[in-house]
Amino acid sequence: MTVPDTSPSGLRQRAEQIALDDPQEAVHLGAAHSLDDLQKILHELRVYQIELEMQNEELRRAQHELDTERARYFDLYDLAPVGYFAVNEAGLILQANLKASSILGQPRSGLVDNPISRFIAKTSQDDYYLLRRQLLETGRPQQCDLKMVTALGDSIWVQVTAALEADTGDALRLRIVIDDIAERKQAEESLYESEDRFRTLFNAMDEGYSVIEVLFEGDNKPVDFRYLEVNPSFEAHSGMHDVVGRRLLELLPGIDGIWLDNYGKVALTGESVRFVVEVKELGRWFNVFAFRVGPPNARRIAVVFNNVTEIKRAEADRLFMDHILQEKNSELRRATAAAEKANRAKSAFLSNMSHELRTPLTAILGFAQLMDAASPPPNAAQKRGLDQIQKAGWYLLELINEVLDLAVIESGKVALTMEAVAVASVLAECEAMIEVQAQQRGIDIRFEKSPNTYVVMADRIRLKQAIINLLSNAVKYNRAGGSVILNFNADSPQRLRICVEDTGWGLTPEMIAQLFQPFNRLGQESHGESGTGIGLVMTKHLIESMGGAIGVSSTVGVGSIFWIDLNQSRKLASDADADADADADADADADADSGTFASARKTVLYVEDHPANVMLVEEIIATEPAMRLLVAQDGLSGVAMARTALPDVILMDIQLPGLSGMDVLRILRHDPQTAHIPVVALSANATARDVQDGLACGFFDYLTKPMQMKALTETLKRAVKHGQEQAQQAGPPINVRTAA
Repeated sequence: MTVPDTSPSGLRQRAEQIALDDPQEAVHLGAAHSLDDLQKILHELRVYQIELEMQNEELRRAQHELDTERARYFDLYDLAPVGYFAVNEAGLILQANLKASSILGQPRSGLVDNPISRFIAKTSQDDYYLLRRQLLETGRPQQCDLKMVTALGDSIWVQVTAALEADTGDALRLRIVIDDIAERKQAEESLYESEDRFRTLFNAMDEGYSVIEVLFEGDNKPVDFRYLEVNPSFEAHSGMHDVVGRRLLELLPGIDGIWLDNYGKVALTGESVRFVVEVKELGRWFNVFAFRVGPPNARRIAVVFNNVTEIKRAEADRLFMDHILQEKNSELRRATAAAEKANRAKSAFLSNMSHELRTPLTAILGFAQLMDAASPPPNAAQKRGLDQIQKAGWYLLELINEVLDLAVIESGKVALTMEAVAVASVLAECEAMIEVQAQQRGIDIRFEKSPNTYVVMADRIRLKQAIINLLSNAVKYNRAGGSVILNFNADSPQRLRICVEDTGWGLTPEMIAQLFQPFNRLGQESHGESGTGIGLVMTKHLIESMGGAIGVSSTVGVGSIFWIDLNQSRKLASDADADADADADADADADADSGTFASARKTVLYVEDHPANVMLVEEIIATEPAMRLLVAQDGLSGVAMARTALPDVILMDIQLPGLSGMDVLRILRHDPQTAHIPVVALSANATARDVQDGLACGFFDYLTKPMQMKALTETLKRAVKHGQEQAQQAGPPINVRTAA
């Protein structure tokens, strides 16, 4: 039989159940008990109720404390600045805090129930198992640095601290703390790299390097220093060995005090110092730089130095050599001055000789031309004689010109007008000039057609002179019935090669080596060929002055190929041709206009002191019915006659007694009555500088003696026409024609 529960809670439950099931049963139950029993039951129920309320209060307090502890646990565990793991004996993660999850980039669900070794990098696995074994063997906390792997596969450095968990009964549990030390590791690596670089530099630098400690006594007076560290180059530069730990005065007792003074100042003030000093005991000079290292009270300085003994010796040698060089320079200046004086004397001599040779040659060639053009004409014998006179005279003039040209070129005073020159137009002129010489000698001469695109940077006149010289030699030194071919080679867009190929007897290597020597004709003088042996020398100087090059290749018995290289121009050939054609058209127009004279006779005033030249010009002017000649024998009378007669043109010698031709020209130009009269120079001063100076001074043109009769008369006609045009204008300046 079941014993009813008489406890308050039991009675309460039965009463509540009966009341719910059968209200009459509740009345019967109450009737079965006396009033005392009911009061007792009520009393017990009240006691139980109070106890229950007290228990409930205790439970609420305990719950509050539990909640507080849980919050504290959350603060201390989940929000800790380091990662926490609880790991069982098998190495499985039982628990992990938020920081651990954050460090590894894994949710806690991805950490729990996984072996912790899964999150340790392979390179650190051995370190982890060693830490675990030592922990289990000793029972003492262990610590080491490991690399762990994040969810992204990146490796991070952490510091691991592991300890056994207490009060776990038989089950073994580990508490593992991880701390992210990436910044520390990075700093350590940077420090290591910095130290490694310093050590590498320290050991590898060529300069000697040492760290020393300066020793002081009272009043901060430096008395010695001790070597703390030296690099491998120290011994090579200083010549001292085994110095670490030793003092300077122990090694070099008599050393100069400048070392201690300088190093003491650096150690006390921190100001670096640089100095050069000799150590006589070592027989060496040093270039030293010292600076403080470490805290000021350490009195340590670093010293970087070089052995500059050889430099000092070289400086001493240089000073000695400078002295010798100054003496040599003085001698050289004296020699240069003497050479320049001699060169000026040579130039003056050549100029004077040219003038003196041209003066009689003017009469010879001038009168020969007059006799040749006389009416009635000379008979056959006279004609042959006149031809020989003119041939010899013009050849002599050519020799004079070549000698003067060589002197100017060798002195470096040749004036070049560099411009874009169309090769085809220059070669057309050269072909016309050389054709007669080739026909006279029976030489076949062929010019390869030049593409219109060939344009070079050159002085047009000097380029033509160089090419004519090569062509003339190719014709002159060819064999009978031979040929000359001019062709091109433009392998490079920057350079153009012009080649002159002949079928002569060729040159040996020995002859080629002497080819460009002045006055060396390589034995051709014995074969009856005329020449000076300076044409190729002039050509070489001219081509090189224009930025080009010249050379030759030759085969004995076959022939030679002379070539010149010139810089090509970017200017179009059509433009260069247009420039040349414009100049040619201007000259042609002038020549055409020179033939149109007015019916009135034109007056020519000739200022000349040499009777033969006067007679020659009188004869030449006599052949021109439209001209009459006036003569003045010096500069003063020339000025007076020009003012009174007002001639149409003045023909002026330069070297006149009293006033020179230049002085006369200036006087005439400043006189309004004569300023418009064109003045043509006719002089034996025939260098390029003479011509340029004359044109720059204001001469309408500058003719050199000897002259061609036709050239003289045509120039006078052009000058007269120009003077007429100037006279028709109201005071305009005369148009001065300048040198090309």
